[in-house]
Amino acid sequence: NFRKNLDFSLTGSQEKVINEILTDMESEVPMKRLLQGDVGSGKTLVAAYAMLSVVLNGYQASFMAPTEVLAEQHFKTIVDMCDIFEIEIFLITSSKDDKSEIQEIIKNGRPAIFIGTHALIQEKIEFNNLSFVVIDETHRFGVEQRSKLSSVKHGMVPDILYMSATPIPRTTALTVYGDLELSVIDELPQGRLPVLTQSFDGLVGSKSEIYNIVQKHIDNESQIFVVCPFIDESEKLDIKAAESAYVEYKNNFQSSKVQILHGRMDSSQKDKIMTEIKAGNIDILISTVVIEVGIDIENASLMIIES
Repeated sequence: NFRKNLDFSLTGSQEKVINEILTDMESEVPMKRLLQGDVGSGKTLVAAYAMLSVVLNGYQASFMAPTEVLAEQHFKTIVDMCDIFEIEIFLITSSKDDKSEIQEIIKNGRPAIFIGTHALIQEKIEFNNLSFVVIDETHRFGVEQRSKLSSVKHGMVPDILYMSATPIPRTTALTVYGDLELSVIDELPQGRLPVLTQSFDGLVGSKSEIYNIVQKHIDNESQIFVVCPFIDESEKLDIKAAESAYVEYKNNFQSSKVQILHGRMDSSQKDKIMTEIKAGNIDILISTVVIEVGIDIENASLMIIES
């Protein structure tokens, strides 16, 4: 029924990974598995399938993402995928004012999917029937944060699925030397165009070449990211680099909508900008690495990475 509800077919790779996860879930040993797959390979769908089967078997499932924008995106996607099943799906983030009702549902052990941010690991949240945990962009959480959801409460150790397109060395080492199993989605859905990557020297001469490329994409009515991951490990310098790029692009593309995004903005500001770009109201977004958490902007066709 889940497959029939989709308007596309699963890739062979997704089918293989779903089977690996379901086999683990049926075993007596709690699962610890890393799901690695390129951006857009369909990791969220695999997680949705697993969580759905958990809830239909009478248990709770939780899905933790590093930012509110991403948690909301996953919430919408998973609600759509599971809409023919009469299951409950809740969103819980720190900006939600009244969480008492959801906290009560969690405590009562009512079977449902709970999608959220760090709000899922606050002290007031007491899972009573948690059987499956998904941690998205796993490298964005600390070891202690990840273990909070998986700690043994009421005698049940949940199965855990870590997801990442880019596992950090520590995570990768655990798949070789530790107790972490590895599933890889190595196939993209049909019809994807290959990514074209170009390298420029960053000198004055190459700037005009880059601007020409940007203009072509704007003429094509698509959107552009300019990311400034300053080499120095200082957020202030990151923002400084982004601010100077912002002025530069604003001056060179005066008829386009140029916006800036960085980590010092409050979360409501960040969310507003991400909503704007998703709605197509921003042509060029200048950003620090705060955008590197898998936001789904379908109309973006170019990313420029400075330095």
